[in-house]
Amino acid sequence: MGDFNEIVILDAIRRAEHLLSRVELAAATGLSGQTISNITRRLLEAGLIREAGRRPADGGLGKPRTLLALEPTGQYAVGVHLDPAIVTVVLLDLTGQVVARHRSEPAAAAEPAALIDGIASAIDELIQSSGIEVSRVVGVGIAAPGPIDVQRGVVVDPPNLTGWHNVPLRDELASRTGLPVLLDKDVTAAASAEKWAGGPQGEGSFVFFYLGTGVGAGLVIGDEVVRGSSSNVGEIGHVIADPDGPLCPCGRRGCIGESSQPRYLVQQGIAAGILAEGIDLDDRHEVDAAFARLCSLPGATPLLSVLATRIAKVVEDVANLLDLDRVVFGGPHWERLGPLLGPAVSAELEQRFLVRAVHPFAAVGTSLGVDVGAVGAASLVLDHTFSPNPSVLLLG
Repeated sequence: MGDFNEIVILDAIRRAEHLLSRVELAAATGLSGQTISNITRRLLEAGLIREAGRRPADGGLGKPRTLLALEPTGQYAVGVHLDPAIVTVVLLDLTGQVVARHRSEPAAAAEPAALIDGIASAIDELIQSSGIEVSRVVGVGIAAPGPIDVQRGVVVDPPNLTGWHNVPLRDELASRTGLPVLLDKDVTAAASAEKWAGGPQGEGSFVFFYLGTGVGAGLVIGDEVVRGSSSNVGEIGHVIADPDGPLCPCGRRGCIGESSQPRYLVQQGIAAGILAEGIDLDDRHEVDAAFARLCSLPGATPLLSVLATRIAKVVEDVANLLDLDRVVFGGPHWERLGPLLGPAVSAELEQRFLVRAVHPFAAVGTSLGVDVGAVGAASLVLDHTFSPNPSVLLLG
């Protein structure tokens, strides 16, 4: 319980909107003044917090109160986002700020062993080039497309990673780096990033709607990341948003995953005469360039309005089912679609949220940019290490 109380105090300092004194920490946590003094002394000695100035006591009577803040350099975490299109590695400090990053495009047919070797080398180079002692890195988090087996640390059979069948990614990367490694789903990691480093919009209950090589939903309910019975929560790619929509590889029509992919949108743009014919729809780089052009053309507005309606329909169902506060959009494709879809999706949701008379429902874009998956992976490590989650305490 002593360790747990340390984490409670760290979390209170991290989440506070302004710097707190020991007196305010006691009021915020319910711990005794003596306990607060003992624990903050240990945290100061460990370099996890620092004294950050003084503030006069209430009413101006008594000694000024010493204010406490997280020490960013106290601990670090590495985050890896394994995406079929790009692999991102970041180094986060204790406050959730990116200290360094590395991006690479994996070869289309890269063997798992070769790709894992490349990730391990990128991690080593990132830590060394940052001048940070390895002892201050608490671990590595991996955000991978599902399905995954969290208990065994295995990437089971992701649809867009050729040859990745039952790959023991967690243990393989741990043996190569010598660091503790956590594996979780990419959308769960993105939700964790928003919770740890997203500020006020990462509080409460929300869904993180991820638009990337795949589509998924990360959930945070009452400030806790929801994982489901096998940690594979958020598989919404085959939710039907339009029965007359495109044919999905699953055999049904109008699945939101297929409807929102750049390949399909580019195909729609060609059919509508917005884009020129001759684009190789099987060439990822060519499709990506055509998708960027499509998002910049005024003629694409009607096409994207249909997509906004489909996305809003899926978000509406999740928000009404779980009584959420907001949806946070992110992922590589949101960077381009956000300015075009954001207002339309917000307008749709404003009318569709059933309990809007009780509380509002907001639609926002992530403030963490395209690195949100990797930031989330590192946030998983920080969250597991420093968040007062009762389930983590019970699991030891």
